[in-house]
Amino acid sequence: MDRTLVLAASAPIPVGHRVEVAEQLDLVGGTSMVVAITDLETGVRYQRAEEPSGELSVWQGRVRTTTVTSTADGPRTAVKVDAVRSAASAADLALRGADAAAEAAKDESDRWGSDPLPEREPDRFW
Repeated sequence: MDRTLVLAASAPIPVGHRVEVAEQLDLVGGTSMVVAITDLETGVRYQRAEEPSGELSVWQGRVRTTTVTSTADGPRTAVKVDAVRSAASAADLALRGADAAAEAAKDESDRWGSDPLPEREPDRFW
């Protein structure tokens, strides 16, 4: 899924580089604001001057396009990022889902109770 991020700064991140994006979430308004972008290839971090407050969402992606524009208000950078999920985060997500399913099955079992196992009939020899 491609996302276009706009920064009020000059951030010439090369196409193809992996980046980590930190966004501040506004749960009431349902919006988000980019707080920082870290170029994982070079280690350069582009960050807002204000300290973030509230809940942060951090994700990784690969840069598809970068456009740096000079405006009357100063430089502006638009970066199109294709969000990628690392194998570790995918495994973590799968484990959390499996844990939730196991917990739900246990809760259902507890709700219905358990009957003792029926006695086994003795083996008959002829």
